[in-house]
Amino acid sequence: MDHDHSYKLLFSHPEMVADLLRGFVLEDWVKDLDFATLERVSGGYVADDLREREDDIVWRVRFGGGWLYVYLLIEFQSSVDHFMAVRVLAYLGLLYQDIIRTGGLTPDRLLPPVLPLVLYNGKPRWTAPEEVADLVAASPAGLDRYRPRLRYLLLDEGRYADGELAPLCNLAAALFRMENSRTPQDVEQVLSALVEWLKSPGQDSLRRAFTVWLKRVFLPGRLPSVDFDNLNELQEVKSMLAERVIEWTEEWEHKGLQKGRQEECISLVMRLLRRKFGTHPELGPSLAQLQKLPVEKLEGLTEAIFDWVEISDFTEWLRQQLANL
Repeated sequence: MDHDHSYKLLFSHPEMVADLLRGFVLEDWVKDLDFATLERVSGGYVADDLREREDDIVWRVRFGGGWLYVYLLIEFQSSVDHFMAVRVLAYLGLLYQDIIRTGGLTPDRLLPPVLPLVLYNGKPRWTAPEEVADLVAASPAGLDRYRPRLRYLLLDEGRYADGELAPLCNLAAALFRMENSRTPQDVEQVLSALVEWLKSPGQDSLRRAFTVWLKRVFLPGRLPSVDFDNLNELQEVKSMLAERVIEWTEEWEHKGLQKGRQEECISLVMRLLRRKFGTHPELGPSLAQLQKLPVEKLEGLTEAIFDWVEISDFTEWLRQQLANL
């Protein structure tokens, strides 16, 4: 199960969506939402060309006398999608088509409001425009009024410091804290809180969803040599972590050192490439590809750069290395 699917499983629970809105949409109108009315809306729309869209999670919640739709798009690409605002615009159009088709208009025959949320978990910090109008070239006088406008709300998990998240009694904050954790002790602290918050029988499904994410996605990514298949409850994960904390800490620190070496090599390589080829447009996309290479390859790259004449020498070398992984 990949990151995307496991997050969709977590955010198929109303408790997660409610805490995401309460904790991370810091606007006054959120206090007026009736979270008891949260209900999932089918996200598989059929466009006019009959292609299903299943990239989204859609909920609706009572707001005043009508519904507010929450459009949640989960993004786990290794690089930032510069044109995300265009994707959101297209998906929102499909959602509105579906609302019109299924009779979801307001009593005044208007479309209901939608909050587009992009939840991002990639390593590079998000730099893409959050307003679609910022992706459209400047227009002649008078034409600007026709420029499309749509803004999405970005939640970049990596931008939140633990000091911001730790005081929150919030399920989404707990998820973000684990994603940003540095040590097994950090994970154990968050797990203790989750075990307490999700101990009631009515939360069995959400507790299982967290367990699935931990044992199939999060922990294997941190500790690939450990077998987690026999863990079926959050308490079991917490107990296993406590029993093996010394061993896990050593492995975790080793992985951290390797990651640190890799990041230092990538930084050096990019500086050398920019000195050699300037601000060439092909260098930006190459950064995400370099992150896939082991440290040994990156260290060898620092010497090869001086022998290249054209940027194509580098891109061809990179293509060959990725093909051999």
